Amino acid sequence: MASSGAGVVCLLLVLCSTVPCLATVFTVGDSSGWTLGVDYTNWTSGKTFMVGDSLVFNYGSGHTVDEVSESDYNTCTLGNSIKTYNSGSTTIALNAVGTQFYFCGVIGHCASGMKLTVNVTGGATTAAAPSPGNTTATSTTAAPPTTYFSPPFGTVSETSSSGTLSHFVAILIALVELFKFVVS
Repeated sequence: MASSGAGVVCLLLVLCSTVPCLATVFTVGDSSGWTLGVDYTNWTSGKTFMVGDSLVFNYGSGHTVDEVSESDYNTCTLGNSIKTYNSGSTTIALNAVGTQFYFCGVIGHCASGMKLTVNVTGGATTAAAPSPGNTTATSTTAAPPTTYFSPPFGTVSETSSSGTLSHFVAILIALVELFKFVVS
């Protein structure tokens, strides 16, 4: 009886660890980092950003990362930032579904293209998409933030979401093996 209780505890621990394993760490601009001369619209194309993922901005002392509203983003309006970061290496957790807007708060940098839009989806937990015949407008209000566990030590950074499926398969295999162990 005690071994089955220990098996249940082990199973719960494995299940709780799946969220961090499925998260992807995106290095903004890849090896170029957060700087002038990078096409961040091109950088985001083909990438899927999901709740639980994070963005890593690596930049020099002449730059900042400012989280801003959509209107400030569109007009490159300085001084109204939601948050400003200037440490040279900033990690931002994507904790809410919706579009997030960032630019460099140094005069002229946003207008020169140092700006980033990230559309965060909820992954498998989002509601089903409307059918093709449904033309009803949907609300763009972001869902309230959801708290996730921090990734464990040794988490590998990725610049794309291609590794997400392999993590899931590895977890699934581990769960099956654990289940077989507990049942036997």
